[in-house]
Amino acid sequence: MKCVKCRGPAVVEVSRHHAAFCRDHFVEHVLRQVQRAIEDEGMLAPDDRILVAVSGGKDSLALWDILHRLGYRPDGLHVQLGIGAYSEESAARTRAFAGERGLTLHVVSVAEEIGFGIGELARRTRRIPCSACGMTKRHLFNRFAREHGYTVVATGHNLDDEAATLLGNVLHWQLDYMARQSAVMPATEEGLVKKVKPLVRLAEREVAAYAVLQGIDYEVDECPMAAGATSHLYKEVLNRLEHVAPGTKQQFVFGFYERGRRHFPKEPVRLQACRVCGEPTPGEVCAFCRLTERARAAASGRSASSGNGR
Repeated sequence: MKCVKCRGPAVVEVSRHHAAFCRDHFVEHVLRQVQRAIEDEGMLAPDDRILVAVSGGKDSLALWDILHRLGYRPDGLHVQLGIGAYSEESAARTRAFAGERGLTLHVVSVAEEIGFGIGELARRTRRIPCSACGMTKRHLFNRFAREHGYTVVATGHNLDDEAATLLGNVLHWQLDYMARQSAVMPATEEGLVKKVKPLVRLAEREVAAYAVLQGIDYEVDECPMAAGATSHLYKEVLNRLEHVAPGTKQQFVFGFYERGRRHFPKEPVRLQACRVCGEPTPGEVCAFCRLTERARAAASGRSASSGNGR
C-alpha cells in the first residue's frame, strides 16, 4: 500500500476516498479536510474567539491541536463531570496537553456548580446519564463562552457521531432534531453562542489515527456511564454498512445537509432569559435549572417545582 501523494509507504488507508497516505500526507489530509469543513460551512472567522470543548478524549484534543495548527486562536474548556477515576484521568490528560503546547485551558467542575457529579444527578432525577450529562455540558459551555466573550464553541463531533445522531433521529422521526441537525448552530438568539463541528468531514478512525501519529496522549477508555448507549449500536450498524460500501456515512450526512434538511424547516422559537440562571430558554426556567432543582428536591425529600431556583 503506497501513499497517493508521494508513493512512499502508506500508514493510513481512507477507503471512501480510495486513498492511502504516509504519515506526513495523512496529517496534511486531515488539516485540509478540517479547513474545508470550516470554509464550506462558514464555521470560523480569523478574528473569532474560539472555545474548544475538551473532554480529554481523542476527538476534542485532536480538534484543539488542529485548530491551533491551522492558525486559529483556540482556548479550551474542560468540564469535570465527577465520574471517579475516569474524570481524574481525563482532566490530567487535558491539562498535560494544554501545558505542553502553551494553550489556555479553563476548568469548570459540575460538583462545584450544582453540589454533586453527573452520576448523582442522573440517579436523583432518574435520567439516562448521557442525557443529563449532555444537557449539563451544553449549559455550562454556552454560559462560560457568553460570560467570557467567546464568539464560537467548537466541539469534537466527527462524521461517525453525526451519522449516528442522524440515524437515531430518522429512526424515531425526531423532526425537530432533524430540522436543527447541522455542523453549525448559529447564534440566532441573544445569549446563544455559535456552535460548530469542524471534524465533521473526518471519520472516527481517522481522528484516532491523527492523534496517534501526532503523539497526543488522550483518554482511551470510554465513559463508564455510556455503556449501553443506543448511539453505540447505531455506530456499529453504520460501520458494517461502511465496510461493505465505503462512503456510506459521508453520503448519508452530507446528502441530508444538501438535499434533506430543507424539507424539515425549523420552527421559530422565542427565547427569554431563564429567571433562575439567565441563560436563554423558551420557558420561564431552563431545562438545566429544572433538572438540578429536581435533584435537590429528591435529596431533601420534597417535591420539585419549576418555580424554584438553584
